[in-house]
Amino acid sequence: MEADNTTRVTVFVLQGLSNNPHIQIVLFVIFLVIYLLILTVNLLMLLVIRTDSHLHTPMYFFLSHLSFLDAFYASIIVPKLLKNLLSKWKTISFLECFIQIFFVIFLGATETCLLSVMAYDRYQAVCHPLLYVVTMNKKLCAGMAGASWAIGMGTGLLNTILLAQQHFCGPNLIRSFACELPPVLLLPCSDPYVSVFSILTTMVVLGLGTFVILVGSYTRIILTALGMNSATGWNKIFSTCSSHFLVVIIFYGSGISRYMTPASGSALEQVLSMQYSVVTPLLNPLIYSLKNQEVKAALRRRLSRKPRLTF
Repeated sequence: MEADNTTRVTVFVLQGLSNNPHIQIVLFVIFLVIYLLILTVNLLMLLVIRTDSHLHTPMYFFLSHLSFLDAFYASIIVPKLLKNLLSKWKTISFLECFIQIFFVIFLGATETCLLSVMAYDRYQAVCHPLLYVVTMNKKLCAGMAGASWAIGMGTGLLNTILLAQQHFCGPNLIRSFACELPPVLLLPCSDPYVSVFSILTTMVVLGLGTFVILVGSYTRIILTALGMNSATGWNKIFSTCSSHFLVVIIFYGSGISRYMTPASGSALEQVLSMQYSVVTPLLNPLIYSLKNQEVKAALRRRLSRKPRLTF
């Protein structure tokens, strides 16, 4: 049936993860537990970093931003997912869909910038330890964190506004569990070449720019570590940087695969979307806390404190 170009879609239908009611209930329980864990571990990381003076350093300043971002990111995706798992009609309004698209791009771009900033911070700490405190001062750290959020917001606004200007007259089925730019790009009746060009340019410029910083920083870190005679120094560098490198691989791998390839609604695309929108926000604080001796020590100090009773 030919779409009527005079009409405009006001509601989208999300394909979801399953149409089987029994599987949907199981998935609801699983994702509810995951979401509560995401909020718990990320807010706990924020609390520990803010209240423990030993963690008032640039690395943990950026990590606190990452923890807040991950909790925020999951809260954009998971609550709607949970609602749809219990609903017969998995619908989302036009406005709500584009708000979700904006925040997914905004927070994804911000995390990309934050990860490159954190790599640069580790480069300064390992390669220029004597100048680290002077170089990574509070003003510079606040500026780099603020710039990451600003770049992310600008990227989200630009790509969302360009996509919203397309004419959506049908169909309205989004082959995903959430509103994301790749599957929504398949739906406009008009030619979405401007939006496609915009998101590809964003991925190349932002992705390549941050990737160069990441590769350059880690290359210098590895070369510095190889030149050390101390096994203790090497182990400390590896312990600190390996967790960050693991986070980068997980996030970049899933994000680039999702946004740099044409959407088809395949199961693999669902897995990739789940990877960076649900799994990564849970793994980030676990990776940093389980592999970082300073965070584990701060957690032990926090848990060992006896509550003070006042009368």
